[in-house]
Amino acid sequence: MKFSLVSTLVLGLAAESAIASTWFSKAAYNKWHETELERWLSDHNVPYPTPADRKDLENLVKSNWQSKVATPYADWEAPQLQKYLSLKGHQIKKGTETNKDSLITQVKNYWTDTADSASESYGSVKDWIFDSWTDSQLKEFLDKHGIPSPQPRKRDTLLTTARQNYEAIASKFSDAAHYPGNWLYESWSESDLKEFLDERGIPVPQPTTRDKLIASVRRNSRLASVNMKDTAASASASANAAKESLSDALLNAWSDSQIKEWADKNGIKVPQGSKRSELLALARKHRAQLMGDTVASSASSAFGAATSKAGNQYAQATDDASLKADDAFGAAIGTWSDSRLKAFLDARGVPVPQNGKKDELLKQVRLHKHKAASGYNAWTFDTWTTENLQKWLSQQNTKAKVKAGATREDLLKQAQDSYAKASKSGGTAYASVTSYLASATDAAKDTTFDTWSDSDLKSYLDSYGVPNYQGSTTNELKAMARRNANYFRYGTSTPQGTIYAKLQGYAQWALDYLKTGAASGREQAGYQGQKAADAVTEGVTTATNRAGEAAQRAGDYVKEEL
Repeated sequence: MKFSLVSTLVLGLAAESAIASTWFSKAAYNKWHETELERWLSDHNVPYPTPADRKDLENLVKSNWQSKVATPYADWEAPQLQKYLSLKGHQIKKGTETNKDSLITQVKNYWTDTADSASESYGSVKDWIFDSWTDSQLKEFLDKHGIPSPQPRKRDTLLTTARQNYEAIASKFSDAAHYPGNWLYESWSESDLKEFLDERGIPVPQPTTRDKLIASVRRNSRLASVNMKDTAASASASANAAKESLSDALLNAWSDSQIKEWADKNGIKVPQGSKRSELLALARKHRAQLMGDTVASSASSAFGAATSKAGNQYAQATDDASLKADDAFGAAIGTWSDSRLKAFLDARGVPVPQNGKKDELLKQVRLHKHKAASGYNAWTFDTWTTENLQKWLSQQNTKAKVKAGATREDLLKQAQDSYAKASKSGGTAYASVTSYLASATDAAKDTTFDTWSDSDLKSYLDSYGVPNYQGSTTNELKAMARRNANYFRYGTSTPQGTIYAKLQGYAQWALDYLKTGAASGREQAGYQGQKAADAVTEGVTTATNRAGEAAQRAGDYVKEEL
């Protein structure tokens, strides 16, 4: 049977059309309600006609899906690009920290999301929409909708309960559940919404309204979930690598005769005259059997026990410290001046009480003690050095010239006024300011107060109303300044209180000590025959003990800081 050129072209076009039709039929938004299509377009700042035919709305979503969902980074500002690279554990190329085009190229190199994977995930929003919520936010969501919190109240059970009731709650609001409405975030405060955006380097909409904040959070929730899963996978991979390292330590500790004995017991043929390197290669090839062998499995079990015990001791130290956090915070703010208490509330967007009495101010501060300051604001400059303030003011082309010998307080007031003007005007001026703040704040956060003079430290403590006694050393002044600055900025939360940082920090902490223990076992064992396995086990035990000691030191340190 012969085909003409025309027939071939027709068949080709038909096949292409069928493929496109198949993909389109699988697209998640194909099932969305008209209001969901409009909500998505509005969230992504895509204009649409009103009234509009549903098909027209769907086509608009389709034409913007690639740029808004599959490759959204092309529209990101520098702070969000920086945060994404940092989250993925990638070092930003030197000299490109604020170069948007270069940052986009770097993000593109590490980007794995696709239009298809995004569409697939929107097929079941409830499976991931809660991933980036904190435990308290999950509980508040359940309480808000009259759903009893599960017992024991663990994150996994909270997530499961929220997911199981998601569609039923949506139906109460007569809303479809594919692309949820504002009802989903009813239990979130504006501070919660801003904190979600700030943690991910996403600019807070200007001018700010609750609807705009929710739209920005909703638009970025899926990516937040994807990033969290990637972080968890990375931690899991590191743990597996540590286990591999342990089996290597065990092998290196065995003598040649032990390896041959193990191979014989497991039915593995050893060529006559094999050298040690060949014996090790043979053993590694059959590593799975090694980890199941009686002697080896005891070491492996010790590794698992060490991990659990280390985790428990770490958690215990953290819990012990956090139990005292509220009391310590209350004692600290009790010494603060009225102006500093008002500033604490202002930095979180909390209305300052009308009567302004200290008792009422303290009450409001305690009520919002778990809230971190909301993104960038005039108080971001609070801990900047004189040099940084001068540099900031010069780059903002401020009309008021910086006078020679101007005090830090003068510069701080000038910087705060400059920020307030940019914030009020919005647009590119505000975007430029926040971009600068993102890079400057990240660069300075680890060295806060390190270069301050005693007079600047005392003046800073005076702004809190905190007395500094005659004869206080520079280090004592710095410690007091850091303690009060952390309370002011983070409340009873911690500077690294994000889910990402906790996960990454704990994984690295535990693995460092466990690997050290395994290495210690290997070094002690050498090739001393039967003592080898015991030495490895001892090494893992050493890791556990070191982990416990480190956890205790961490707890003691936190308590001191509190």
